[in-house]
Amino acid sequence: MFVSKSLLRLSFIGTLLPTLAFAGPLQDAAKKAEEQAAAGDTVGAHSTIRDAYGAFAATLPFSIGKSVFVSAPPEGYGMYTARPEASFKAGEALISYVEPVGLTWRPADAGLLESHFTVDLELLDPKGTKLAEQKAFGSFDFKGSVRNQEVFAKLTLNLTSPPPGDYVLRYRFRDAASGAVAVSEQPFKIVP
Repeated sequence: MFVSKSLLRLSFIGTLLPTLAFAGPLQDAAKKAEEQAAAGDTVGAHSTIRDAYGAFAATLPFSIGKSVFVSAPPEGYGMYTARPEASFKAGEALISYVEPVGLTWRPADAGLLESHFTVDLELLDPKGTKLAEQKAFGSFDFKGSVRNQEVFAKLTLNLTSPPPGDYVLRYRFRDAASGAVAVSEQPFKIVP
């Protein structure tokens, strides 16, 4: 069967048209931001991208983007030194840096937006047996004029005298506005 090249091209273009016609809000915002930047409106370009990203993130399911043990308390979002290994001596603090994704932001007083989540803690053995638990181990409130996506939790656990061995630290994050739950699990070892 012979099919002309022009018919194949038309068929190929026809399959691309729906994709091109519905680029999406992020692509639309990127195009607008590029135009703003080219016109010298750096602040406007930044705001366009930030607002589009915040709106897009609001459509994502609540989850954990990053969860790592750190060597010292983080200084800010993404400002941490990851611990090279998850081995701790008895009595040494376990400091976790955790980034939740897809937080729900809702209107607050004075035209601001707010987000709130709590964190429950569970200490498990490697088989999943719960050894300890603390509800509302952490509580985090954020208020601002934008849906900030650079949100993190610093969680510090002090175990006074655990026996050497393997453990799992489970943090259960609960988005207060949506009720959604996201779980972070960090295996670690207590060494003599």
